[in-house]
Amino acid sequence: MVATTYVIGAGLAGLAAATALTERGRRVEVIEAAAQAGGRCRSYVDPQLGVTIDNGNHLVLSGNHAIMRYLARIGASDRLAGPHEAVFDYMDMASGSRWTIRPNAGPLAWWVLSPARRVPGTRAADYLALAGLLAPQGDRRVDQAIACEGPLWDRLLESFLLAALNTDPKAGSAELAAAVVRETLALGGRHYQPRVASPNLGAAFVDPALAFLAGKGATVTLSQRLRAIEAADGRAGALLLADRRIALNPDDRVILAVPPWVAADLLPGLTVPDRFEAIVNAHFLQPPPAGAPAILGLIGGAAEWVFAFDDRLSVTVSGAGAVVERDREDLARLLWADVARAHGLDADVLPPWQIVKEKRATFAATPEQNRRRPPARTALANLVLAGDWTATGLPATIEGAVRSGHRAAELAA
Repeated sequence: MVATTYVIGAGLAGLAAATALTERGRRVEVIEAAAQAGGRCRSYVDPQLGVTIDNGNHLVLSGNHAIMRYLARIGASDRLAGPHEAVFDYMDMASGSRWTIRPNAGPLAWWVLSPARRVPGTRAADYLALAGLLAPQGDRRVDQAIACEGPLWDRLLESFLLAALNTDPKAGSAELAAAVVRETLALGGRHYQPRVASPNLGAAFVDPALAFLAGKGATVTLSQRLRAIEAADGRAGALLLADRRIALNPDDRVILAVPPWVAADLLPGLTVPDRFEAIVNAHFLQPPPAGAPAILGLIGGAAEWVFAFDDRLSVTVSGAGAVVERDREDLARLLWADVARAHGLDADVLPPWQIVKEKRATFAATPEQNRRRPPARTALANLVLAGDWTATGLPATIEGAVRSGHRAAELAA
């Protein structure tokens, strides 16, 4: 009998694992509890706005190698949009000042010598502080590794690390922050050119993967939750679903690509992150004004990043614990006030809007929670884990999720 790998979960970690295995000619069956694939990286037609929106605005970078491998595999390399150089636009909400950061392409960061390219109010010597994040950090917090004050912190590093960690940067894991810096800022601008899914997350990351799997003969079953895993003699012996029991043959494998709290329920004794951070996204059915930057970082506002799409303006608020419980319309008005000011629009005229709250968007990227991330291998010889919450060495990002899926596929194969 041909061995089967059962991938439980069709988020990006599960899809990365499944596509990597089918590319190798492995037989794969994907089982997903939700009614659609994609997990937290999904698109849908919103009935309130009447247009397709993403549940969140996920920014990826040109140097995210696992993502680029995944998109190339599923034939979606052309589904990312962004500039051909690293360009980042900012606005200070207190003063109204605006600036654009333009790093050079190579690793020798001569751009910090140019006042026109670097953060206003900073000196070239200020950037040497980033050297404090290049060495191994262990269990240190960010505020124990670098100085969390001054123009460079206030106008760049705090917002950059908040977006990467989705946790208060000062209390965040210096090791995870360092991993991001080593793979982006330290390598030069060609490694962190901003990219967004085009036309949306589903079209870039999910739909091509499902088509790829179907073309390779893989099976994808939606709306089917894994209830339990029967284990004996150090192996997973059967998968119990709502309407069937799958007995595993000796050569079958299981990749568990589910949220950490689900994995902990299915595998008693498994240590997983147990503190989480929220993300709030707001979508406003308002075409951006001419010349609006594709991505605008707001310093000192309730809104943090504003994304300009053809038909709407969208906002992302990371580490959103302080606002996630607010009334939805109140939250929409609060965020629209920042968007309107940043783009010269009427703050008193609230366009059609939608608020998307992810209360457990990512694990809290603190040193304590980072220690709770399990490796891909488990106590069951034929079962491995995948997910951005596993020990990828990165924060909970799309790159981390895809990287974990590729690692799980290697182990399962």
